[in-house]
Amino acid sequence: MAHSGLLKKLTLVVIGMFAFAFALVPLYDVFCDVTGLNGKPSLEAANASQTVVDTRSVDVSFTTHSQQSAPFEVKSKQYSVNVKPGEMAEVKFSAKNMSSQARVMQAVPSVSPGKAAKYLHKMACFCFDQQAFEANQEVEFTLVFYVDTELPEEIKELTLSYTVFDISETTARTKVEAKQQAG
Repeated sequence: MAHSGLLKKLTLVVIGMFAFAFALVPLYDVFCDVTGLNGKPSLEAANASQTVVDTRSVDVSFTTHSQQSAPFEVKSKQYSVNVKPGEMAEVKFSAKNMSSQARVMQAVPSVSPGKAAKYLHKMACFCFDQQAFEANQEVEFTLVFYVDTELPEEIKELTLSYTVFDISETTARTKVEAKQQAG
């Protein structure tokens, strides 16, 4: 047992590494909340803006991409819009289920630069809810948003990006579990 001291030290290092890795996610969330660098906009509907700043404008562009094998094609009808802070804007998106089966889509938004996320307010967005599609169905969604009048002056453009996920299996599993619990 000449190596028992080394074995104890290595075991402590492994436990410490595991604890550190486990703590990284909550630490990252706290860091992002404090610094505003997370780029995650609110997923709740905002109230309408009461004022508009006519002396300034901001370019807001839109990107979308489907995650892994998600069979959805989602795109904005406009690549970008120029808005005044506080001004309501509407942008149409088309979304299509490219598969031959009914599917459920969830869009997750992010804003770049990340510190601008808290200044982009959505009043209506397809990202607020899961979207059910029939096979090969195409749907049009309207995004209604405004850029806050408090957006820092140095930010002249934002990008609202959506990552689209196929959550059909998760949704089906949740329904089955709910039936089992009820019955």
